[in-house]
Amino acid sequence: MSRYQFFVAMDVQPDKEALFNEVYDLEHVPELLKVPGVLRVERSRLIDGEVLIGGQRKALATEGVARYLAVYTLSSPDVIHSEAWAIAVEKGRWPEQVRPYTSNRQHLLRELIAQAAAQVS
Repeated sequence: MSRYQFFVAMDVQPDKEALFNEVYDLEHVPELLKVPGVLRVERSRLIDGEVLIGGQRKALATEGVARYLAVYTLSSPDVIHSEAWAIAVEKGRWPEQVRPYTSNRQHLLRELIAQAAAQVS
């Protein structure tokens, strides 16, 4: 069974960050999880750091990358074109109190082609 991932990345004005996280977690995500075909939502925040590659430490490339990322796992790419999706993204405080204070928005849709998990013993 194919799965798809819709990536939504953005920055938010620092003075609106607490409201952004509150509305995203308590209103926006719960409404989108009601949309048929939305299977899972994960949110993350960008952090600076380094990675060890070929025995050398290299800085993570974070310049210009949006600070917040939401990953929506979908049953079909059509989910984000549905009427239910269009209605859900306009509910609550998001459209008027949060969206205007976001920037550097990026939207990507990908098909999941492989998945692996570590074995826990």
